[in-house]
Amino acid sequence: MNVQARNPRASAAETERLLVHWPRVVTLAPEGWPRDFARSVSKQCNRRGWRPTEKQASILRRMVSELFTHGTADPDDFDLIDREDRDQARG
Repeated sequence: MNVQARNPRASAAETERLLVHWPRVVTLAPEGWPRDFARSVSKQCNRRGWRPTEKQASILRRMVSELFTHGTADPDDFDLIDREDRDQARG
């Protein structure tokens, strides 16, 4: 199987969905190549009609996926469940 078949170029809709999370990816990307890549994408995505190449799309997908699978210890993160209300409801 060739690389293009496994990692097709992202559609405009998929690119838009990935870029919604991109500011957070840039913030959390480790120093070095990952952060440089994330910053580069931030600049490129502002160009009219820009879409990532197949290789870029693959990396974008992976970096956004890692954002959700690894979590963060960021104090600004919050629980969607108000634990106090939940405990009061239990009685």
